[in-house]
Amino acid sequence: MPHEATLITTIAISLAYAFVGGIIAFRLRLPPLVGYLLAGVAAGPFTPGFVADGELTAQLAEIGVILLMFGVGMHFSVRDLLAVRKIALPGAVAQIIVATALGAAVASLWGWSLGAGLVFGLALSVASTVVLLRALEDQGELTTDDGRIAIGWLVVEDLVMVLALVLLPVLAGSLRGDVVAGGAEAATLWPALGLTLVKVAAFVLVMLVAGPRILPWVLQQVEKTQSRELFTLGVVAIAIGVAFGSSKLFGVSLALGAFFAGVVINESDVRHRVEKRLRPFQDAFSVLFFVAVGMLFDPAILFDAPLRVLAVLAIILVGKTAAAICIVLVLGRTLGTALKVSAALAQIGEFSFILAGMGVSLALLPEAGLSLIVAGALLSITLNPLIFRLAARIG
Repeated sequence: MPHEATLITTIAISLAYAFVGGIIAFRLRLPPLVGYLLAGVAAGPFTPGFVADGELTAQLAEIGVILLMFGVGMHFSVRDLLAVRKIALPGAVAQIIVATALGAAVASLWGWSLGAGLVFGLALSVASTVVLLRALEDQGELTTDDGRIAIGWLVVEDLVMVLALVLLPVLAGSLRGDVVAGGAEAATLWPALGLTLVKVAAFVLVMLVAGPRILPWVLQQVEKTQSRELFTLGVVAIAIGVAFGSSKLFGVSLALGAFFAGVVINESDVRHRVEKRLRPFQDAFSVLFFVAVGMLFDPAILFDAPLRVLAVLAIILVGKTAAAICIVLVLGRTLGTALKVSAALAQIGEFSFILAGMGVSLALLPEAGLSLIVAGALLSITLNPLIFRLAARIG
């Protein structure tokens, strides 16, 4: 029978490119994430050869975002965060403010609007969960005090980004300048913002009250069947189903729904089994997410605007690092801790792409901004292992 092969072609070529790119990156002792992004560049419209279907890739990437955010929630522990709250909370907030201000200032010099500058700066302020956890694991710092501080710091950054993803669509008109003070649009802005916050609060309340009673119980009942297949299916159904349901019922983003589903599961007895069953799906669709991001990157920007790329890299590696070192030292920790925490955070990743993609879709951020962010991610992730090893030795 004749059939449409666009979907299978897109998945097959994207995964094949990602596999080759990941192997090359691993051989060069770089994070595989670099290879996945470059695979997206190779499959994108800005390079010769095969061009993947952008619409299909974007939909597959949406599943990747859901599973990524579910995984982020699975690593979120209220107890661990409270243990390092005195340094992680003020440190992360202060670093976000510094990085956002630097990004907005540079964007202003380029002639971008205030809204574009804020989105650009926010995207540069948050580190990659995948890269940070891998770096801490490779250096044996995952369970140390310094490692817990870095993870707590990252969790606070992630929570701020989740809030930004919720509020950005509501504030987009105002940030673009479409809403004039005293106009009809301005009169409806605050009610819309209030309604959004009420919906988010209602969703969080439902997830924190009903979620721990329902989701783990469902998985425990499935586990009694002793069917590995059904348990895996249940885990994937919960991750994607809660994200979709929360979007339809409460109007929140798919990312926020998936994140809180992960938080609920993380506090249950089935956490480790869920993580084990979900990991293959998470890995595969996360790869497609990074490939989709790479497809949006125009390599010409490295030659057309090298100074802008260097400015982005300077904010990530110098501005964020210096801010983190100063903050940690002011909060009374040692120079060794300051160096390790700042090095672990000296990169950007998945949240940066999600936020930048939303900024482009809302006509806040120019497409060149997304290319600059991807370039900054590629370069900072490539240099991060070297920076982390150097900071560990000095510390």
